[in-house]
Amino acid sequence: MSTTSTPTPKSRPSDIDLGTYAEYDRLLFDLPSGSGGGVLRITLNDPDKFNATDAAVHLQLSRIFRTIHDDESVRAVVITGAGRAFSAGGDLDWISEQVGDYAQTMRVMKEAGDIVRTMIECDTPIVSAINGVAVGAGLAVALMADVSIMNESAKLTDGHIRLGVGAGDHAVAIWPLLCGMAKAKYYLLTADFVDGKEAERIGLVSKAVPADDVMTTALEVADKLAAGPVDATRLTKRALNHWIRQALPNFEASLAYEMLNFLGPDAAEGLAALKEKRAPNFHRADETAD
Repeated sequence: MSTTSTPTPKSRPSDIDLGTYAEYDRLLFDLPSGSGGGVLRITLNDPDKFNATDAAVHLQLSRIFRTIHDDESVRAVVITGAGRAFSAGGDLDWISEQVGDYAQTMRVMKEAGDIVRTMIECDTPIVSAINGVAVGAGLAVALMADVSIMNESAKLTDGHIRLGVGAGDHAVAIWPLLCGMAKAKYYLLTADFVDGKEAERIGLVSKAVPADDVMTTALEVADKLAAGPVDATRLTKRALNHWIRQALPNFEASLAYEMLNFLGPDAAEGLAALKEKRAPNFHRADETAD
């Protein structure tokens, strides 16, 4: 008869206090039913505007992952969008406040940098459930996640070139690592859309699944991560993110170039074209000068 016994597994924490996140009133927080505990779900919650990022949401996204990092009761995070979109990118009215405005541009630059840096520094594993279109600042959150589960028929684009600004936010830091330089240059320079199946094929997202399976799959992954060894999981993420940390000088340059473009004529023309639903003429300023 064996004298050894099977160790009793440690109980998994399920005592996440949602009150910790009360200040983030533009984001929706819940504890998914059926989870084994320790999983926090965050939802970008403005479906009427396809979860576009305005000033308040952008600020809160720049701070939320630092709070999560400090919350020992959270062992995995799932982030998604309400309704049919993950996020349609920056709200056009909010972007209008930035074009040509130095002070506003400086504020946005700090927040955009903080979104990327705090997601890198957050040891808690993050899973994105990309349920619909993802663009701009919303896409940064989707792809900076440690595991990305995407609706195979949804589409994403970095989109900065369409607005007449350089690809800042997250793209220069992460796209070459995910899908290689050739694909990164193609999609960032053309701003072409890529669907979930192709995004998985080139390595831009972790997995593409049918629309109805996106959240189920994301929660399964998050639950598996939450059930794993906390320190080993977090330290593995921390070590892997050193690859991204090495790209931070490139990221900082791209972010500065993007913000510089917001002070020039191309951003004004790109914004006007988006509002008027027409093709932009980025040579208009040159023609006027002539």
